[in-house]
Amino acid sequence: MKPSVYGQPLFPSHPHLVNEGELTPGIPMEEYQRRRRTLMDSLPPNSAVVCVAAPVKYMSGRNYKFRQASDFMYLTGFMEPSSAIVLRSNASSRHGYTYTFFHPLQTPTQALWDGARTSSEDVQTTFSADNVRAVDEFPGALKDLLRDINTDFVYIDLPPGQNGGARRVVTVDDICQHLSSSGNSDSLLDALNSSSAGAKRRPLAPEVGRLRSIKSDTEQRVMRHAADISGRAHAKTMRFTRPGISEHVLAAHFEYLCAREGSQRPAYVPVVASGPNALTIHYTANDQVIRADELILVDAGCEYNGYASDITRTWPATGRFTSAQAALYSAILSAQKALVTMCTARSGLSLSDIHRRSVELLRKELISIGFQGLSEGRMSELYPHFIGHPVGIGECANAAVINVSIDSVTDLHESTHFERNSPLKPGMVITIEPGIYVPPLPHYPKHFHNIGIRIEDEALVGEDYPDVLSVNAPKEIADVEGACQGLLGLEPF
Repeated sequence: MKPSVYGQPLFPSHPHLVNEGELTPGIPMEEYQRRRRTLMDSLPPNSAVVCVAAPVKYMSGRNYKFRQASDFMYLTGFMEPSSAIVLRSNASSRHGYTYTFFHPLQTPTQALWDGARTSSEDVQTTFSADNVRAVDEFPGALKDLLRDINTDFVYIDLPPGQNGGARRVVTVDDICQHLSSSGNSDSLLDALNSSSAGAKRRPLAPEVGRLRSIKSDTEQRVMRHAADISGRAHAKTMRFTRPGISEHVLAAHFEYLCAREGSQRPAYVPVVASGPNALTIHYTANDQVIRADELILVDAGCEYNGYASDITRTWPATGRFTSAQAALYSAILSAQKALVTMCTARSGLSLSDIHRRSVELLRKELISIGFQGLSEGRMSELYPHFIGHPVGIGECANAAVINVSIDSVTDLHESTHFERNSPLKPGMVITIEPGIYVPPLPHYPKHFHNIGIRIEDEALVGEDYPDVLSVNAPKEIADVEGACQGLLGLEPF
């Protein structure tokens, strides 16, 4: 079917990407139905859920490649903008809830410039909506929902509003401005800010975040494939590396390798930090020349069918570690491998517990190679970020997170509503990414100055054993050097 009559890949138009019975690649229609039912079953009776699609963003008059809002993607599988859904408790309905989909009508002009949108009929049949309404009706429907005496709670996320740099009360226009241009939402501010509406409103993101934290078998398979793509890209980028090229060349090569294997986009802005640049945790300039005596820290991962991967490897520009580089690398690797084994439900540990253990393990390893006086302050200087974070449907995430407090809110590759202090559960996917970054200060051994090393894997939490999804990325010294030197049979492209 070319051109496609749908606004996203579906089985009739893209059978090479989407199998029969799947709504999105790797995820069957029934799973999306189960997610919505599980969400509604977890909420109090007489509840409603409102979730909106991501807005289109523009640069120089043209829209960026669209990326759907993560919670909307998780609940619907719908990958087009300018849409919204309302779920309402209804024990007598076929799913235990009613599912109303607000969708823009396609116009000839829009189709000419932007291509097809999925028709209302196909939205109803393919995406299992009970009814489909024009998106222009959404503001009125939201207003009615907030005033409905039969609805006890409305779960909805309000985006932050700005007014001259100062935070203000959010209007429904903030929600609806990318959904409707009809101007029929003038009175919604009063409805949203009324005492009755305020009593009804509850945040949606924490509820969806709890569901997203446990990956189904199908999600695990998609995430393994994403990690496989990124792991192979790391190995081939090691082979491609040579002194004298710019960091941005490695970044571009990594992204090319991932895109060639089906990745739709990078999961985050990659870090390609050579030499002392690796002491900047979120170094993303990627614009300096790689020298022969340097290590290169590459924190990069692809997004595949909506799911992020997140891997960090550090390797020598020449293909061989110096004795000092190898000593520090081996210390961090030893700690990292021990920490990965803790990613089980049986351990009873939380991510915060694992972080505390990572500090002690790294301290012991550093002392064994000649570091002295490693007080708490010194360890925070050498290891300034948290041990890891959850991974899943990507947010606007970056790599390691500054460890201001192990209870602080983090910028993640998954829902930000993750409880660091709660025990790990089977089906969670988390990163384990210890790192040491040695500034050129006299109280640290001189031969380690300006070396930054981080080793990061994705661990699927099991009951008794973790499953390392990022296993395709070499990390043992012999394997890293072998990948760099072409001894593993890898081609660099």
